[in-house]
Amino acid sequence: MATKSFSIRIEEEMLSKISYVANYEGRSVNSHVLVLIRESIKAFEEANGKIEGNIRPDVNVKPAKK
Repeated sequence: MATKSFSIRIEEEMLSKISYVANYEGRSVNSHVLVLIRESIKAFEEANGKIEGNIRPDVNVKPAKK
């Protein structure tokens, strides 16, 4: 699987806090964010079913609420 990078806009206080948590857990901020993303996807799939197929971010950025 290819690795992609992207930037995010984040408030300075939030970045400081996530840096603190990541350091406490013995991770870099990047690694900690990946852990949080994986946990979010796992929880979503457990509640809504596995995400399958070709996902087009330009079309599927924010799905309609159920």
